[in-house]
Amino acid sequence: MSSDKHLTVVALGGFGEIGLNMMALELGDSIIVVDAGLMFPEEDMFGIDAVIPDFTYLRERYQLIRALIVTHGHEDHIGAVPFFAQEFRVPIYGTTFTLALIREKLREHNLLNRTDLRTIKAEDVIEIGPFKVEPFRVCHSIPDGVGLIIHTPYGPIVHSGDFKLDHTPVDGKRLDVEKLSRATEGRTLLLLSDSTNVEREGYAPSENHIARTLAQIFSESSGRLIFAVFASNIHRIQQIVDIASLHGRKVLFHGKSIQSNVRMASELGYLNLTEAELISLKDLATVPDHQVVMITTGSQGEPMSALTRIAFGDHKWIKIKPGDTVVLSSKFIPGNERTIHNLINHLYRRGAEVIYEKIRDIHASGHAYREELKWLISMVKPRYFVPIHGEYRHLVMHRRIAISMGIPEDRCFIMEDGDTLIIGNGCARLGSKVPFGRIFLDGKGVGDIAGPVLRDRKHLAEDGLVIVSLVIDQEYGGILSGPDVFSRGFISEEMNPEILQAAQCLILELFDQYMEEGVKPEVGELQREIRKQLKKFFHKILGRRPVIYPVIAEV
Repeated sequence: MSSDKHLTVVALGGFGEIGLNMMALELGDSIIVVDAGLMFPEEDMFGIDAVIPDFTYLRERYQLIRALIVTHGHEDHIGAVPFFAQEFRVPIYGTTFTLALIREKLREHNLLNRTDLRTIKAEDVIEIGPFKVEPFRVCHSIPDGVGLIIHTPYGPIVHSGDFKLDHTPVDGKRLDVEKLSRATEGRTLLLLSDSTNVEREGYAPSENHIARTLAQIFSESSGRLIFAVFASNIHRIQQIVDIASLHGRKVLFHGKSIQSNVRMASELGYLNLTEAELISLKDLATVPDHQVVMITTGSQGEPMSALTRIAFGDHKWIKIKPGDTVVLSSKFIPGNERTIHNLINHLYRRGAEVIYEKIRDIHASGHAYREELKWLISMVKPRYFVPIHGEYRHLVMHRRIAISMGIPEDRCFIMEDGDTLIIGNGCARLGSKVPFGRIFLDGKGVGDIAGPVLRDRKHLAEDGLVIVSLVIDQEYGGILSGPDVFSRGFISEEMNPEILQAAQCLILELFDQYMEEGVKPEVGELQREIRKQLKKFFHKILGRRPVIYPVIAEV
């Protein structure tokens, strides 16, 4: 793919989709990988827990891989790290908080002791083969996020990471404009820039802006307050804790992921709180409602989250009551709207007041809006431009912005997963495709679920299952037992017994036909014929196409 004369940018995930972020830079005998994220399953991925990138391209170049560099600790950037670490014994670089999150994942997979984790700071310079990498601090909705300035023989590449311009961040750490300017010196070879919010005009609001809304909610509420947040949004959690303290309220953290992240953030100095500000589940019965704040997960209506169990009345210790105010302090992730609306409806049914993004300004995005994207382009003045981290429409819109900012059209490239960009000899061009794809995680299985299995699951979910069971004489082919016909997810057998009885008669007629013709069919042929006849019958009677599964035993 790449020779000593060329630098190759390889899109392995996150190019044309939200999530699954992963890319590689190949130069000579060295490859560095940036991010290894997952994607949460789409609606048609029945039973799938998560999706990770296909590592085939990296697997084929195992000896060339020098390092994995992680920009920050969100799942769409670190979710695939344990699976990467299982295959590739190379150093993994990340900031302190990012590596703390990765350690927890590696510990769960029994990989911590064998993985080489190396902490980087925003002021560091790391030499990895022919690459010299300088992380620079960015503002995002998680602490310790960085972008990357990757120096190559052809000039510096700027990888924005997930970023926004926040002039009043909660932790006081702004995007490091000075380092970005100094390291690139207006001669950036390539800018790879976050495209998530390219559709939104203006500037992303500061996280501190949300504090005013949160303070108003505290002032208006006389009962218990329950905040649902992303477990990684430590800055939002800090603001809620601080305002709770001002209003004389005690804080309960509930949910495994949020308790784990709060513990790590507190130990590492990213979250400031004291034991005096906290309560436990057993304290709920004794602390007055107007002194209680609960912070939990479940803002996206996740089925097993604490908030969902609370909303449906299934939580053992926490029950919604009139006077409670529930705040979903996050955006509705596209695809989750129906689930979230169902959650909100159940909370209202139980007497809670619910506040969410459509009625109050309670969330600030961690991704740059359009004017901030323009600022970054004007700041680094890249020769070439590639939009990343977005669906295809986002990439197209971001490319148009870059062209409007003066970058020639033939130097602005849209890359999708599997695409390569080859830079060398004073030019850049799209190269040939490399192996890419999506690997499905289902329980403990990794990659054992493919398209045909998902199609079967979709078919079962939409049309149900009909099972035919019978025993036939091995010598003569006659029926010894059955046929028994029963269904799951197809029809109600109690309400429509005549349909399955008719299906039994159809099978008996099929056997009568074989007997008249003196034919003893093979089991495989018999299964195919039963499927064919029942498929036609059910479609004619009901207009449905269930999965038909004949089970035939010969005796």
